[in-house]
Amino acid sequence: MGKIELRAFGPLQKILLDKGHPFPTIVEFEGNTITGYDIIDKLSIDKKQVEAVFINGVVEGLSHAISSGDRVALLPPGTPGPYRVFLGIIQKKET
Repeated sequence: MGKIELRAFGPLQKILLDKGHPFPTIVEFEGNTITGYDIIDKLSIDKKQVEAVFINGVVEGLSHAISSGDRVALLPPGTPGPYRVFLGIIQKKET
């Protein structure tokens, strides 16, 4: 069984708190890897509310593999323009 430490930014943090998840929260999963899509499905978060994930401090797309022990943060859409480039969100956007 794998597990990650999960944080969320902006309105996503409130969604997790409203669902009873502490900050940060631990997410357990079967197997050795999981994706951002798997995490938001597991936590019943609408896919439109998450644009990208930070995995160990690096912005990745939602389909990127996440391994047990990784530190992960969910990033909502709406990050201002210059920060999108600086953080690498522009290059990681998925449809």
